[in-house]
Amino acid sequence: MNDVLDVALRLIAVFVAFLVLPLLVGQAEHKVMAHMQGRLGPMHAGGFHGWAQLVADGVKFAQKEDIVPAEADRRIFQLAPAVALLPYLLVLLVIPVGPAGSAVGQSIDAGLFYVLAVMGVGVLGSLMAGWASANKYSLLGGVRTAAQLLAYELPMLLAAASVAMAAGTVSLPGVLHAFHWWWVPWQLVGGVVFFVSGLAELQRPPFDMPVADSEIIFGAYTEYTGLRFALFLLAEYAGIVVLSGLTAVLFLGGWHGPFGADGLGWVWTLLKAAVLAFVVIWLRVSYPRLREDQLQKLAWTVLVPLALAQIALTGVVKVVIS
Repeated sequence: MNDVLDVALRLIAVFVAFLVLPLLVGQAEHKVMAHMQGRLGPMHAGGFHGWAQLVADGVKFAQKEDIVPAEADRRIFQLAPAVALLPYLLVLLVIPVGPAGSAVGQSIDAGLFYVLAVMGVGVLGSLMAGWASANKYSLLGGVRTAAQLLAYELPMLLAAASVAMAAGTVSLPGVLHAFHWWWVPWQLVGGVVFFVSGLAELQRPPFDMPVADSEIIFGAYTEYTGLRFALFLLAEYAGIVVLSGLTAVLFLGGWHGPFGADGLGWVWTLLKAAVLAFVVIWLRVSYPRLREDQLQKLAWTVLVPLALAQIALTGVVKVVIS
């Protein structure tokens, strides 16, 4: 019975984190962008520091009419938001927050394989939405999503493989237990490749060609309204949480910190993830959207060679150490 209770408490904790953390990232994006761009609205809604801005957005989406185009594939159209959102909940289950066994929803021996496979499923939600909408702009957005996924999945896998080689395991808790601080400069290139590739898979600026509003209205999500559209936005913020958490775990030592690693390890994990989430928002404000040819060129001529070089360096270092 204690085992059942322990599993139930872990699942509840992961589910609460899944509901709360993406909303916090969304609220932070409102505030950070408002400060960086001098926008007053998000800083005053509701009074103190614009606390009601996110609430107002939620009420707005809830009040909008739920419309399904007459020519759309109704079942696929309605299923796409769930396919885009739920994989990030499944990934959050295996990300270790602290050193204790209870600080992870479910420890999996092949956790790194599981994470990368499930994150790829999340992108299928955009493909389904673009194809099922019966809209040429949506279809074009879906095709761009597919091209982006094919280009950036490879460097992301290669960068993750470098960490697995260094740690000698594909278990996420195992990677953290094998972590040493001198890994940070050694694996820095792989960390940048992994983070940038993750941004591209999330279609976050400056990699938002599949949803380029100035060209194809809003890409695969053009025909979505109300709560279904809100689910796609929630999936984007959940993806930021997952990407930031994974980057912190794989390349920044996760719960390792200068002090309090045993009792306060979860604080370090959350702090590192929060800093990376801030970087995601900062990039949205700072850099213009890449053209499609620039986006593909970055993946195939820059990130893939860098990831391969990182793997080669990892192999050399492992041989020298052994």
